Amino acid sequence: MKGELRILSAAHGLLLGLVLAAPLIAPALLPWGAEALFIIAAFQLRLADRRWETRAGLRGWISHIRMAPLRMAPWAGTAAVALVAGPEQARLATAILVAIAIGELLIYPVIAHLLGRVPRLGLAGAILLLLIGCALAEPGQAARFAMAFALGIGGCVFWLRGPDGEAGATLAALAGAIGALAVALLWPAMQTVAAPAAILCLILTLAHLSVMRRHPLHWRLPSGMRFMRVR
Repeated sequence: MKGELRILSAAHGLLLGLVLAAPLIAPALLPWGAEALFIIAAFQLRLADRRWETRAGLRGWISHIRMAPLRMAPWAGTAAVALVAGPEQARLATAILVAIAIGELLIYPVIAHLLGRVPRLGLAGAILLLLIGCALAEPGQAARFAMAFALGIGGCVFWLRGPDGEAGATLAALAGAIGALAVALLWPAMQTVAAPAAILCLILTLAHLSVMRRHPLHWRLPSGMRFMRVR
């Protein structure tokens, strides 16, 4: 299970490093960083898992974990960092572990193949509902992290269904990221819904940039060479 989007993978690694260093830099941003990590990790998981049907049996239910068990290690590190950040962050560590257990053992096996059958307009509606669900939960809660995980899965399927790599789609995702970020900064009351929207749009932008199509160059013969007409 390896992703193919180099720019997005680099951003994922950078975000993980920032979250692990958050107690030393800005402990107050740790819940938001963990939420962004849930979204991008779920996006990468859906991208790396090529199967659209769930295998039968318990082993099939957790097959996405068995394919890459080391993928779970960063979550343990993130929870440990939350514990180190201070007593007030102990609940955050518990919320991270509970949310990743729900996401990996329940949310992903249930909705991953179901979303593959939903049209793109329906996916947009599901993403909107998940954003509303995020707005109803306080930052740092397990329910919000679990919805962020589902949001990442839905965002990946939405990207896979769309015109990936096209300039228009890239600019639209970038405009969405900038607009949502501006709303989060100008209206703090809207941060609970604008922040995950900005994160998802930014992830979509990086995904588009990772597969941006270049202008095709037509094949030409070197100068001085000619075709010989054969009868």
